[in-house]
Amino acid sequence: MILPLMIMKKITIWSGLFLCLLMTGCQRQEELEEGNAVYYWRTDFRLDSTERVFLNQYHIQKIYCRYFDVVMDTTQGRGPMPNATISFSDTLPRNIEIIPTIYIMEDCMHQSHQGLAEKLVRRIRQMNETNGIPNVREIQIDCDYTVRSRNIYYEFLREVKQAWSQQLSTTIRLHQLSMTPPPTDYGVLMIYNTGHPENYMERNPILDIRDVSPYLKHLNDYPLPLSTAYPVFSWLRIIRGVHVEHTVEAEEILKVKRAVEQRRDGLKRSIITYHLDKENIHRYKPEIYEEIYHH
Repeated sequence: MILPLMIMKKITIWSGLFLCLLMTGCQRQEELEEGNAVYYWRTDFRLDSTERVFLNQYHIQKIYCRYFDVVMDTTQGRGPMPNATISFSDTLPRNIEIIPTIYIMEDCMHQSHQGLAEKLVRRIRQMNETNGIPNVREIQIDCDYTVRSRNIYYEFLREVKQAWSQQLSTTIRLHQLSMTPPPTDYGVLMIYNTGHPENYMERNPILDIRDVSPYLKHLNDYPLPLSTAYPVFSWLRIIRGVHVEHTVEAEEILKVKRAVEQRRDGLKRSIITYHLDKENIHRYKPEIYEEIYHH
């Protein structure tokens, strides 16, 4: 059967549009450059020799450095306020990009706060200038937003992007993969703290493949470039007077990493570990870190 010319043109146009959208989706997933990174989550920036060797040995290109938290002031009713600001007691490593990272408590996003984005960006710039941190091109916002806070948080991110006018990223928890993606340049998929603390006798709340697996179905179609962050820390809690320490077996990290990258191969391009600390470095053998950072 010979189709009319007009119908054939329409089919060609729609096929082209579909192919274009498909290719765009693939490109969105592959936009991030290959590179290794770490989070720095202490309140004083100070690197010892072990940590500096680690940065060099594993070709770390970026440090996502927590500058301060944003918490609600419940005592005087002043709204969101900075808390636990970092100090810089050491020189920054050369040839490593510093990315100021701000942790925002979710309850700060239960209502809009006029001017919060501008204040946050202004504070970051002041800290960079005061501490001689040049050429900062990106900031990251970390927030465990929910369905309740999502819309306000997304609008806040748009305001931050406008005030910053450079690259902006945000963290993505596993449960957030089912939501519309945030209006940022890319996200960091935080593959840790996946379990419930009250289940400490049954599963490791830091990382367990059984807690991660249900969310992997969203990965391939998630329309935002992603890095992945894996845990190398321990978690010490006191429960009824008993000290309970959680660490993650190396094989569990690698098992999760393989499962994640099987779903979305591009996620092996940009790897972050949480977080840089001498004890965490000594927790795993060098070959384990080589495997975690393997592209």
